[in-house]
This record gives sequence, structure tokens and C-alpha cells, in this order.
Amino acid sequence: MTRTLFTNARLINPETGTDGLGWLLVEGSKITAMGGEADTPGADERLDCAGQCLAPGIVDIGVKVCEPGERHKESYRSAGLAAAAGGITTMATRPDTLPAIDSPEVLEFVARRANEAAPVNVLVMAALTKGRAGREMTEIGFLMDAGAIAFTDCDHVVSDTKVLRRALTYARSLGALVICHPQDPGLSAGAAATSGKFASLRGLPAVSPMAERMGLDRDIALLEMTGARYHADQITTARALPALERAKRNGLDITAGTSIHHLTLNELDVSDYRTFFKVKPPLRSEDDRQAVIEALRSGLIDIISSMHTPQDEESKRLPFEEAASGAVALETLLPAALRLYHAEALDLPTLFRAMSLNPARRLGLASGRLAVGAPADLVLFDPHKPFLLDRFALRSKSKNTPFDGARLQGKVLATYVAGIPVYEAD
Repeated sequence: MTRTLFTNARLINPETGTDGLGWLLVEGSKITAMGGEADTPGADERLDCAGQCLAPGIVDIGVKVCEPGERHKESYRSAGLAAAAGGITTMATRPDTLPAIDSPEVLEFVARRANEAAPVNVLVMAALTKGRAGREMTEIGFLMDAGAIAFTDCDHVVSDTKVLRRALTYARSLGALVICHPQDPGLSAGAAATSGKFASLRGLPAVSPMAERMGLDRDIALLEMTGARYHADQITTARALPALERAKRNGLDITAGTSIHHLTLNELDVSDYRTFFKVKPPLRSEDDRQAVIEALRSGLIDIISSMHTPQDEESKRLPFEEAASGAVALETLLPAALRLYHAEALDLPTLFRAMSLNPARRLGLASGRLAVGAPADLVLFDPHKPFLLDRFALRSKSKNTPFDGARLQGKVLATYVAGIPVYEAD
């Protein structure tokens, strides 16, 4: 068993909230020891990190990979290479494929394909209702036996409350995690922007932030009825935060996430109808963005995700209202998140608590932390290295990133999965 010692590393430990120089020893696929700058143990291989940051690999919940059905947009191979280059060691992939991942047979095929093709860990989520149509729940027990890590209809909100209640009740009996998109489907239908002065000036169909609050309120009421394990995929508005705080205070088993785009961009970035900035839900006001950052700092919002959604050129090069929603983000998640660090809005342990530790805990994984016995899923990065993003240099098949041409700071130097390097920068 190979012993690899990382020396002179700036260890980012989200579990203890610490950030300081030290060393870390990996034997085989596990972390076996760690300590301060002195008294380093012997090892077969020594890697001098030159004072750069060594953190637990990112666990990304909500990645869309377009297999089966739209492999030209993204394959498990291309997504896995992009994830490794972005410091992501585990992807939890969404079931919004063609067809939807709503049966054990499809899930087993996708899981086998994913783990053959991708150099990082891939966990597959299954649909909550058949065809994500919101009419009949899937066979949650059989899907769990086949390896489903969670259940979600993604951005297809289950509007039939009775169907959602039954699904939550059944999921509760099996201990399954249900992930929902808090949004009132009637109010948000056809929306391309958040309501306000900017949307009015641009003449864009808009949705009120209250649609998110109303959707969350409904889901919380159903949680009180059923006691299920629940995760809100994206909380993006200040209006939704008081309801989330009350639900947590009342002891419901609820966590919440937000996307990197809603943390680092706002509605004004749409500018002259730039469709690469069209995401779902639409970008919010600056006040909402600041409220969500504060909620992350306090721990009210638990998780940051890429919400990686590949779209081809044909679906983006359209009038803003008609263009598809979504952006690729596997390689931009970390450098975009480091914008918050450089702006002194969040420190590195807090960022990695939301990107690594909390998502791993919510999925029941042992990863996401620097601790003895934890998997050696690691990312080594330089938080200060500047670069100009060229979307055509991204490893994803689709290039629909809002950060094209942006000046970013922070580059991944190496990514390790179970102690094995899966990416090393040139």
C-alpha cells in the first residue's frame, strides 16, 4: 500500500473550521494521519504543496449529464473530465434525461456507464414520479436497491399535492432523500427574468420572488405532514429565507442549497439579452444575492452546487425568451466560488463546508472532510492564480458558460479520488 505525504500544504478543514499550514498522509485510498508543520512521518512519496490549499474534494449535487438521450450535449466521459479539472471528486447526477431515469433498469445502465467512463465518483439520482410527469410516483424501494442516492423531478414541480404527499410518505418509510425545486409552477411558467424594474425595461416575462417562497411554504407543510427527508435544490431569494429558518427551528429534516450562479451573478448581468446568463430560476436582484450569501455564512443555507446544465449552441442562440435555461459549471464552480473569498464575503472553510462537507453528509457519504479514516478525495488549488476564461477550453462538450471572457482567480492544480490523481494541471 503506497504511502503519500502531502507536505507544506495549507489545509482547509471545513469540519473544524480551520485554515493553516500542515501535512497530510494518505495510505492507499484513505487519509491516515495529519498534523502541523513539524514531525512529518515517513512515506513512499512526498509531494511538496508549496503552501497551496489542500481541501476535501467537492461533492456536487445536481449535475446534469445528458446520457441517455442527448449525448451530444454532455457525456459521462466529458462531464467526468470537467469535474476532475474543477476539483469535483463526486457528482450526484440528475434524472432529467431522455428518457428520465425512473426505472431500476435505466438507473443500472446509467450507473454502470457513468462509473466506466468518468474518472470521479458518480452517484445517480432517480425521478420521483414516472417520466417526471407528476402523476404517479416511481418505485422508490426498487430504485434504492438499484443504487439511487436521492429522488427528484428536478425543475418539473409536482403540482398535484396529493401525489407529492404520497411520494414523501413512502420515501419517509424507506429513509429516502427527496430533492424538490421550490417554485409555484403557475406563477413561474414562461418566466425568463425576475420581476422588477430591469425585467420591465427589457420587456421580459418575469416571475415574482414570492413564487419561490410559495413553493417552499407548500413543501414545508407537506414535510410537517410526512416527516420526510427533504432538500430544496435552490434557494435564491430573501423572501424564502424566513420560512426555511422556521422549518429548521421546528426540527424538520430539511436542508437547502443554492447555485454558484445565483451567488456570484445578478439580474443585471443579463445586460443586452445575453442568453448564457439565462438560468432557472432566473438571476435575482443584488439584494437577494447578498441575502443568500449571508444565509450561507450563518449556515441557514447548507450547500453550494454547480447546477451544471449543458445546452448546445442551437438552443442558446435564440431570442432570450425562447432560449433554453442553464449553464455549464463543473470547471467554473471553484474559481467562481473563490470570488466570494476574495471579496471577503466567505472564508475558505465556510466555502468548503458548503461545497464538500454538507453535501457529503446529506448524501450519507464519508467524504467531504479532512480527517483520519476519511476517503482521500482531495483537491489541491492555488486560490490566487488569475486567468481569463475561454469557454472553448472547457472540457464539457457544451460551452454555455456565463463566465466566458471573465477574469477569475483560483486554479485547480491536482485532483485525487481515493488517493489516485485524476487531474494534474500542466
